[in-house]
Amino acid sequence: MIDLIINGESRSFSSPLKLAQLVDSLSLVGKRIAIEKNGEIVPRSLYAETLLVDNDRLEIVVAVGGG
Repeated sequence: MIDLIINGESRSFSSPLKLAQLVDSLSLVGKRIAIEKNGEIVPRSLYAETLLVDNDRLEIVVAVGGG
């Protein structure tokens, strides 16, 4: 089990996962998002290979259109 801090809230997951799996589990696939992991922006091209570990801090921002 690993614990992650996502947008300031603690979340637990049953096993280690990659950033792409987290995006999928949060139903954010296909949305315009930006993710910061431990203070560093993660390029979308690296989501599939970025392993998340216990106590990683993530900030996820979803772009909202308007006009």
